[in-house]
Amino acid sequence: MELCNPDVLRLLLKKHGFSFSRALGQNFLIKAWVPREIAENSGADKNCAVLEIGPGVGCLTKELSQIAGRVIAVELDRRLLPLLDETLSECGNVEIVNGDIMKLDIEELIREKAGGMKPVVCANLPYNITSPVLVKLINAGIFDTITVMIQREVAWRICASAGDADYGALSVFVNYHMHTELLFDVTPDCFMPQPKVTSAVIKMTRRQSPPAEVLDEKLFFAIVRASFDKRRKTLPNALCGALGNIGKDEIVSAMNGCGLDANLRGEALDIAAFARLSNAIYNLK
Repeated sequence: MELCNPDVLRLLLKKHGFSFSRALGQNFLIKAWVPREIAENSGADKNCAVLEIGPGVGCLTKELSQIAGRVIAVELDRRLLPLLDETLSECGNVEIVNGDIMKLDIEELIREKAGGMKPVVCANLPYNITSPVLVKLINAGIFDTITVMIQREVAWRICASAGDADYGALSVFVNYHMHTELLFDVTPDCFMPQPKVTSAVIKMTRRQSPPAEVLDEKLFFAIVRASFDKRRKTLPNALCGALGNIGKDEIVSAMNGCGLDANLRGEALDIAAFARLSNAIYNLK
C-alpha cells in the first residue's frame, strides 16, 4: 500500500471515516522520499528499538520497521488504531501503543517494549508539543540519538549559537545534553493537509559529557531560563529576584569575577559562559 500516495491516502481515510484534527496537529506525509530519508538518517538498525511518536497512518513507521529491530509507535488518537492495524498488518516488529507521550513513563515503556535493544527516537512530531516532548525525551537520558521532523523555526532555535536571533533557553538546554545537526527542510506541499510553515529534520546525538563543567545543574538551568525570560534586560537585572536571596550587587560581583561584563544580556553567553556564571553564583552560597 502506497501510504504517501494522496489518492490512496484519501481512500484510506474515507474508508475509516477519519477527519483531521487541528488540535492534534495532524498533517500526513504525501511524499515518499521524506519518511525514507528520515528513517535512513536516524541511524537505526536491527539492534535498535525505535520509539516513534505520532505515527499517523504509518508512513515513517513502515520505513522504520524495515531497518530496525523493533518499532514502538505511540499514538494518542484512538481513531487511528484500526487504520494502523490495516496499514502495518505486515510489519510484525511494530507495536502500537495508544497513549499520550507526555503522560507515559518513557523509561518504563522502553523497559517493557524494547526487548533489551538499544533505544533511539525517530518521529514526525506534532508541532504543538515539540518543545515539551523534546525536553522529556532528553531528560529520560536513555536515547543516544533523537531524529525528528519539527517546525523549521524550532529547529533553528535548537541549533542556534550565542548571538544568533534564534538563540534561547531551548538552544542551551538541548546543546548542553546533545550534539545537534540540521539535516534537511520539508516544504508544506509534502503534507496533507498542507501546514502553513516549513518543517525541518534535525538529529540530536547525546554527548558523552556536557560541553562545560557545571557545579549545580539546577542552578545553571535556572539562570539560563531567567536570562531569556527577560532577554531585553541586562543579566544582573534579569537574574535579580529569580535566584532567591542573591541580590543584584552579588550578581554583578560574580560576573566580574568570572570575566563577564555586567552589561551583557543572556543572548550573548554561550554554554561555557553560562557555566562560569553559574559556578560563580554557586560559590556565593
